[in-house]
Amino acid sequence: MRLSYFPRPRISLLYIWPWFKAVPALKKTVAPTKKQEVDAFNPEESAAGEVQSGKPPPFRIGDVRAAIPSHCWVKDPLRSMSYVLRDAVVVALLALAATSLDSWTFWPLYWFAQGTMFWALFVLGHDCGHGSFSNSALLNNVVGHLLHSIILVPYHGWRISHRTHHQNHGNVDKDESWHPLSEKTYREMDSTSRKMRFTLPFPLFAFPVYLWRRSPGKEGSHFLPSSKLFRPGEQQDVVVSTVCWSAMAASLLCLSWANGPAPVLKLYGVPYLVFVMWLDLVTYLHHHGHRQKLPWYRGKEWSYLRGGLTTIDRDYGWINNIHHDIGTHVIHHLFPQIPHYNLVEATTAAKPVLGKYYREPERSAPLPFHLLGVLLRSLRVDHFVSDEGDVVYYQTDHQLHGGRRQKLK
Repeated sequence: MRLSYFPRPRISLLYIWPWFKAVPALKKTVAPTKKQEVDAFNPEESAAGEVQSGKPPPFRIGDVRAAIPSHCWVKDPLRSMSYVLRDAVVVALLALAATSLDSWTFWPLYWFAQGTMFWALFVLGHDCGHGSFSNSALLNNVVGHLLHSIILVPYHGWRISHRTHHQNHGNVDKDESWHPLSEKTYREMDSTSRKMRFTLPFPLFAFPVYLWRRSPGKEGSHFLPSSKLFRPGEQQDVVVSTVCWSAMAASLLCLSWANGPAPVLKLYGVPYLVFVMWLDLVTYLHHHGHRQKLPWYRGKEWSYLRGGLTTIDRDYGWINNIHHDIGTHVIHHLFPQIPHYNLVEATTAAKPVLGKYYREPERSAPLPFHLLGVLLRSLRVDHFVSDEGDVVYYQTDHQLHGGRRQKLK
């Protein structure tokens, strides 16, 4: 019997889809003193009983691992493939319904539903990249390429950079995705780039740009085997994924030439944008936006466990099952080998060990509209971290969204 982790509504028609289980002036910062680090996170302002977020935990990662039942680590390729089949059937049925009805009353619903299903396909390909889909590297790579290529993601290029993200989560200097900007990098950005990074809707469309150019302050591309992202032995894999991506892009261009761009845009283009918005929203909020300021680490203060404990679980309401419980993010980050269908149970088992270092997600309504408010608040206050210090917290550029504009000196 499936263990309940996130509360879910009892009855809804949505259970059939799919079935449920010149730039502003900034003050120059210096290395924070111990008092400043305490001021950056004031435990009196946090929820009662929460621990100071930068304090090392009293347990080891082996203690967390030991608390998780052994069967949670077992990968069932047939079960994994059943989720692929489920999502593929839903994607096909939605496309068939949209083309049959061809109604502007239905198109917006289709775009949201199909874009969400594209996101679900991405999560399954993400499991392939982690090796949690099955014990077969061949099966993982074949399924991963199919799932990611059809949504224009270069499988191996992304898989490798995502591995870097997991290996360095919470590390200011080495993390790969949605890591904080150092003040130096932030100050070097032009005004337009700053505003776009921290003003909706632009951050929700960052993923394609990240694939091509990575994040500010980092060089390389997910498509080029010569990129600094990849080791020499990984370059052939990157070539294969880039060829698969190019084949999908060429197929879309041929379909547009044969049938006109409008049908392709309605059936594929808009859902693709919805998928990108889901991806950016979810990945950003798994590392930002908690009511309690969370630390980022450098140097000797960083460890795999401390970095993983700064990730955040989220409740997505009805969407939890559709996108394969990706909201159970803390345990996923610590142990990415656990299949997605066991993450809920693994999280429940690990919580007694994690104690106050685990942050309970805010319960969602059927649709997670509350997360838009969390996103907006984070974009207003989480701008950069100090260039110095081994335990740092986000700081705010109060001039970014208003106030008198001054010239940086």
